[in-house]
Amino acid sequence: MDALKNFASGNKSQTTGNNTAQQPGEKKDIGDRIAGFVNKKEGNRLSDQQLETGTDKARQMYEKTTGNKVDPKISN
Repeated sequence: MDALKNFASGNKSQTTGNNTAQQPGEKKDIGDRIAGFVNKKEGNRLSDQQLETGTDKARQMYEKTTGNKVDPKISN
C-alpha cells in the first residue's frame, strides 16, 4: 500500500535503469488501461510514464509476494 501512496504522490524511490516507456504504436495492456481510466476520472494528475511505472511496480510487488508470474495479457 505504501508503494501505491508513493506512486500517487510522485515519489521516485528506486530506479532500475530499465526504460519501460510506452513506445508509439505499442498496445497498452489491461493494467495500463485501467490505470489510465482511473487517472482520467481523477482529473489526469499523472503522466503516462508515471502510470506505466506504477503498474510495473505493482506487477513486480505481486510477483515478489506470491511467486507467480502475471499473465502478459494483463501486465507485461
